[in-house]
Amino acid sequence: MCHPMPQAICQLRNTPLSGDRVLDKHIKDWVKWDHNADTLCQIMDAVKNEEWDVLRCRLCRRITFGTAGLRAVMRAGFDSMNELVVIQSSQGLCEYLKEQYPDESVWSDRGVVIGFDGRYNSQRFAELTAITFLSNNFRVYLFKCYVPTPFIPYSIVRLNCLAGVMVTASHNPKQDNGYKIYWTNGAQIVAPHDEAINHAILENLKPKEDAWDETVLCSNDLLCDPYNDVVPAYFDALKKEMSCTLLEANGKCQLSFTYTAMHGVGYPYIKLAFPKVGLKPVIPVREQIDPDPEFSTTPSPNPEEGKTAMALSIKTATCKKTPIILANDPDADRLGVGEIGDDNQYKLFTGNEMGALLGWWALESYKLSNETSDVSNCAMVASTVSSKLLKCMAEMEGFSFYETLTGFKWICNKVIEQRDAGKHVLFAFEESIGYMVSTNVLDKDGISAAAHVATMACYLRCKKCMSLQEKLRDLYEKYGFHTSIVSYVICRDKSLIKKIFERLRNFDEDQENTYPTSIMNGEYEIENVRDLTTGYDSSTSDKKATLPVDENIQMITFTFKNGFVITLRTSGTEPKMKYYAEMCGKPEDKRWDELIKLTQLMTDAAVNEFYEPEKNGLQRKPVD
Repeated sequence: MCHPMPQAICQLRNTPLSGDRVLDKHIKDWVKWDHNADTLCQIMDAVKNEEWDVLRCRLCRRITFGTAGLRAVMRAGFDSMNELVVIQSSQGLCEYLKEQYPDESVWSDRGVVIGFDGRYNSQRFAELTAITFLSNNFRVYLFKCYVPTPFIPYSIVRLNCLAGVMVTASHNPKQDNGYKIYWTNGAQIVAPHDEAINHAILENLKPKEDAWDETVLCSNDLLCDPYNDVVPAYFDALKKEMSCTLLEANGKCQLSFTYTAMHGVGYPYIKLAFPKVGLKPVIPVREQIDPDPEFSTTPSPNPEEGKTAMALSIKTATCKKTPIILANDPDADRLGVGEIGDDNQYKLFTGNEMGALLGWWALESYKLSNETSDVSNCAMVASTVSSKLLKCMAEMEGFSFYETLTGFKWICNKVIEQRDAGKHVLFAFEESIGYMVSTNVLDKDGISAAAHVATMACYLRCKKCMSLQEKLRDLYEKYGFHTSIVSYVICRDKSLIKKIFERLRNFDEDQENTYPTSIMNGEYEIENVRDLTTGYDSSTSDKKATLPVDENIQMITFTFKNGFVITLRTSGTEPKMKYYAEMCGKPEDKRWDELIKLTQLMTDAAVNEFYEPEKNGLQRKPVD
C-alpha cells in the first residue's frame, strides 16, 4: 500500500535502515522530496523488504546525459526516469540558463519550448518541466498535443528560444522515457553545456516548494501553445526546399506509399506534409497510426529492426499493392524505407543505403535548383560509423565531407560550424536511419525525410524510369560498391562490457595499447586502431585521435589492410554492444558478390574473436 509523503516520513523514522551512511541519506532524501505516491511506494517497499542492493543501484547512481540526452526505464530512483528526476533536471537546466543569460528580461521574452511524445508519463513530465520554468519567470512554449521530436529544434530557431526540451525515449521499449535538451542554436547539447548542466542539476537536487504546483499552468500569461506559430511555418519551409519542377512532378506521379507511425506521433504530420509538396496521401497501416504507449502490434517500435518490426507495413503494402513503404519511429525523427523488388519481395533499405540515396538526392536537387553546377562550397556530414560512400562522392564531385562522433548532437554542431563558416550544408546522416535533408531543422527529421524520399522516388520513377534500388546500383557503379553490416549483441552487465573492451586494449600480455593485430589466425591483418574512449590512434604521428574522446562510451575502430573497417561501440541508450562493419570497393571493382561474402566472413570473425559472445554469455540479435 502506498503512503502519502508525511506518513512515509513518519514511518521511515520507525524503520531500521541499511547502516550504509550514504545509502541511508539517499533513502531519506527520496522520501522527503518525492511527491509521487507510486514511486514513493516503490522506495518504501524496498526499505521494508531490506532490498539494499536494489536501493543502492537506484539511489546511489545518477542518470547522466548520453548520446540522446537522459534516457532510462520509468521507475523510482535517481538512476531512472520519474517525476522527481525530471524536476531535478529541469531545475538544473533552468539555473544554468540563468547563468548563461543573466538578463532576467530575456527569460520572459525568449523562454523555452517543451514537447512530448505519446509514451506513458510524457505529457506529465513535460508539464512538470514547464512548472519549473514558469515558477522562475521564463516564458514557456508548451505544445498541448503530441509532436515529432524535430519540431523542438525547429521551434527554438523559429521562436528565438533559449533552449528546448523534448520528452521522449524515441524507439526504446515501452518501459523507458527520456529528456532531450536542445541549446539556443537549435542543436542538442554537447560539451561544455552537458557537463555544466549535469553540475547544475547536482547543485539543485532539492525540489523547490512549488515544483509540483499545477496551478502555475492555469491562466498564466507566460504560458502558450506554439502550434499555430510553428507547424504551418515548418511545412512552408519544407515546401521551399523543393523546386517548382519537383512539386509539379509530384502532382503528376501516381506512385503510392504505405506509411506506418509505429504507434507514434508521425501520422498527423505526414498527412500535412504530403499534400503540401504535391504528393498523394499515404496509405496508412491502420493498426499503427495512433499513439499507443504499449506499442501493442510490434515487438519493437523501431524500423531499424527489420522485417519483424515492419511485418504489418509489409502486409499492408502487399495488400494495397504499394511499391514503397515509409516508416517513422514513435517520435518521428527517424525513417525506415522499403521498396518492392523484382522478386516481389520488399527490400528494407539500411540507413547507409538510404543515406547514399538521399545524399545523391540532396546534390541532385541543389543542381536542379541552381544555374551553376559548381558544388565546391557545398558540404555533407556523417557520423564516423556511417558509410563512407558520401566521402567517395565528395572526392569525385568536388564538395566537402566531414565526419563526427556518433549521434546527431555531434553531427549538427558540425553542421552549424560549417554553415557559419560559409558552407552550404546539403545533407547529414547517420546509419541508424537518421537524416537531415536541409538545415531548417538541426536534427534528424523523419517527417521531412519521408517527403524527400517520396519526392526522390517520384522523380526517379516518372522522370528516369528507375526504382530506388536501381539508382542505388547506379551509385555503386559510379562511386564504388559499399557493403556494410550493422548489428549488435546484448549485454546488461556494465562491468563485463568494460572487461571485454579492456581485453582488446591490453591484448598482448596485458600491455597497454597492444590491440589485436589480425583475425582468423593472421589471415586478415589490422593496419590501424583508433580508440575514442582512451584517445589512442595508431595511424597518427603522435598516436592521438583527432576526433573528440568520450571516456563514458566504449568505442574502438579496427582498419584492416584489405580495406575492411569495423567499429565496436556501446550504445548510449540501450544495453547493446554494437558493431559497424564496411567494405569500400573501388569503382573499377565489379566483384560485388565477393565483397559481400568477404565482409560477412570478416564481420563474423571479428565479432567472435573480439566480443567472444558465447564465452561471455552475450545475446545475439535475433535473425529476421
